[in-house]
Amino acid sequence: MDVNLYDFHLPEELIAQTPLKERSSSRLLTLNKQNGELGHHTFKDIVNFLNPGDTLVLNDTRVIPARLFGVKEDTGAKAEVLLLKNLEGDRWEALVKPGKKLKKGTVILFGEELKAQIEEEGDMGARTITFSYQGVFQEILDRLGQMPLPPYIREKLDDKERYQTVYAKHEGSAAAPTAGLHFTEELLDKIRSRGVSIAFVTLHVGLGTFRPVSAEVVEEHEMHEEYYSLSKETAELLNATKARGGRIIAIGTTSCRTLETVGGVCEGGPLKEMSGWTKIFMYPGYEFKVVDALITNFHLPKSTLVMLVSALAGREHIMTAYEEAIDRKYRFFSFGDAMFIY
Repeated sequence: MDVNLYDFHLPEELIAQTPLKERSSSRLLTLNKQNGELGHHTFKDIVNFLNPGDTLVLNDTRVIPARLFGVKEDTGAKAEVLLLKNLEGDRWEALVKPGKKLKKGTVILFGEELKAQIEEEGDMGARTITFSYQGVFQEILDRLGQMPLPPYIREKLDDKERYQTVYAKHEGSAAAPTAGLHFTEELLDKIRSRGVSIAFVTLHVGLGTFRPVSAEVVEEHEMHEEYYSLSKETAELLNATKARGGRIIAIGTTSCRTLETVGGVCEGGPLKEMSGWTKIFMYPGYEFKVVDALITNFHLPKSTLVMLVSALAGREHIMTAYEEAIDRKYRFFSFGDAMFIY
């Protein structure tokens, strides 16, 4: 399948640079995946599209201040490190800039209390690094690190918590599960009062979600591994939801990928508690095993995320919906508006 089938023109002014002042005040485009019918609403209207007996599944990962700015020990030249995945102890997988100048053996200083040495070189700026320090690493990272906003966001984020969901709990992500940024505690309470259950999974967002598709053929793209976890409590709730005929509604592509990973392992049977690493890649032709509906943001052209939503709703329906969103000037990407595919 040609990657260019998922290309479209996105005016730069539609790329949201800052979050709206109030969560739940974003716009919501609804898409019926069966007939392609579109609707236009405010995000807080999502309550009207949920039925008693449904279950929403939210990713409770928490973003760490994963971007570090330092200097090379030997030359004093500037260096940037973006932490992606904790491998073990003080060893991390990371992206570095400038990639061509940060070779194996390079030592990077971040002030006087933290240093990193590059152990291995990977593709596209990826490195394995080891930190050395005195004290508690997480406390040092909280002081020195910055929130890892996507490169297309050029505005400074004054409130770090605005890049966290209100239910963020387990630290480990290099980016926010952005569909969840629309929810407030008040809106979640309204959803519960409607007879809709709330469940949580964890997927620590890393390079796999955002790495661009460089292959010309969709099927040849290889995803990057990301850690996921689904609890016994969530598994039991989702099994009960299916048994009573309710819908499982994933909040964001990360929740969706977690659920479908577990569904694949369970081979269509009851879901079970499990954790591990996933590199699941969904594109048209994929048959969903768990997820019935999806709340998500609007994604990059030719991205794996556009392919995922096309797997759920059909490429033609998605491309038509995206054309409509662009015509009506919906905000795109992390701080943008939302879409409900049902």
